[in-house]
Amino acid sequence: MNKPTNLFQKPPSFMTRREMLRRCGAGFGLVGLAAMWGKDLLAGESAPGQPLAVKPTHFPAKAKYVIQILANGGPSQMDTFDPKPMLTKYHGQRLPLHFATERPTGTALGTPFTFQKYGQCGLEVSELFGPLAAQHADKLCVIRSMHTDVPIHESSLRMMNCGASIMARPSIGAWVTYGLGTENQNLPGFVVLVPKGMPVAGADNWQSSFLPGAFQGTYIETLNKKPQELIENLRNSYLSPEEQRAQLSFVDKLNQRHQSARHEAALEARIHSFEMAFRMQNAATDAFDIDREPAYIRTMYGDTAQAKQMLIARRLVERGVRFVQVWHGTLQPWDSHNNIANDHRNLARDCCQGITALLTDLEARGLLDETLVIWGGEFGRTPTVELTQDAALKPTAGRDHNNHGFTMWLAGGGAKGGVIHGATDDFGFGAVKDKVHVHDLQATVLHLLGMDHEKLVYRHSGRDFRLTDVHGHVVKELLA
Repeated sequence: MNKPTNLFQKPPSFMTRREMLRRCGAGFGLVGLAAMWGKDLLAGESAPGQPLAVKPTHFPAKAKYVIQILANGGPSQMDTFDPKPMLTKYHGQRLPLHFATERPTGTALGTPFTFQKYGQCGLEVSELFGPLAAQHADKLCVIRSMHTDVPIHESSLRMMNCGASIMARPSIGAWVTYGLGTENQNLPGFVVLVPKGMPVAGADNWQSSFLPGAFQGTYIETLNKKPQELIENLRNSYLSPEEQRAQLSFVDKLNQRHQSARHEAALEARIHSFEMAFRMQNAATDAFDIDREPAYIRTMYGDTAQAKQMLIARRLVERGVRFVQVWHGTLQPWDSHNNIANDHRNLARDCCQGITALLTDLEARGLLDETLVIWGGEFGRTPTVELTQDAALKPTAGRDHNNHGFTMWLAGGGAKGGVIHGATDDFGFGAVKDKVHVHDLQATVLHLLGMDHEKLVYRHSGRDFRLTDVHGHVVKELLA
């Protein structure tokens, strides 16, 4: 076998799969492949090298951007947005109904928090989120009848973010940017904000899976102060911008020459990442630097880690980033198995001011109508007290996981404000009225963004995949 004369010359005996299709059967194999590519392009895929270019919606959209606030760990619905007077009445007694729970639970545990009605809609909210409701009750679309498949953090987070509890599938942010692209080509279309460390299930929550790698979430640890610390290697210490541009152009020519004979999605994603990293040097420095905000804005948001994340999220959507995912913290901070009275109070104190300021700020800037804000965890919590795992099964002051019924809320972006949708039973154990599965919520979010969840598909391993799998219905009662 002759040695190639240069890096790109293939040995005479070497034949790529596409060359085989071109040479065999009078080229009909390549004709079929070209037809498949044409179908993908007609379906709205971007031209090569521009995977994040803006794409048309299936129908007119109400929302252009999404900020998904994840109270990871599972906040308690009956301690936040779903008051249960009967639970207080039965406190310390056995309940007349029971659902399967992950761990043993005992008698009823009444809420330690007071509830109050807010707004013209009369939304009852606990003192934990009273400041939020006092200003924005009539903007909130509260879903009290959410349910999911299993009471396990990893599985339920994958379901909430990827539409599948077991298999590694593309995340909702990846699907949205695949379907719509993004308006700012100098920033990622999908950004993930975490104070530090990883939530449960890690990068599975923002992966692109079998979608091209350009659509996966860009993970940012927000506890760092300066943009150069938030994003590693943001600046090149050795080359000027002009020298970097020349180097990148040369490397791009080599990569495109290598890619032209292969058409591999992973190669395309890597080429795109080089270009994105170069363009982000200036754009990211601006977007992530909250010190550029006026002092009164920073004061309005507060000085907690959550406040900083909310302000960054606003700055990102203001600059055209399509999907921003905001996590409360490492692992599962809202997982209050023991002292729920103290734990939930501290968690709400961390985030309530920032979330309230986010809605206020978005509205003041004319962005709330086109930005869909989503709040909630992967599941809820039991109305019964959790029991410890020792032989005596002593009760704690906490609640176990509950997938049968929990609460989430939407605001802005075409969601109907001042609405309470659905209900759980008298004790908050399970959804009983106008039930909304996670797939239904995902279908509704895509609808608000102008996409039909049954048409947003990607062919992989011989079948068409979508975020909602074979499930999901748009909940029209949530639409403004």
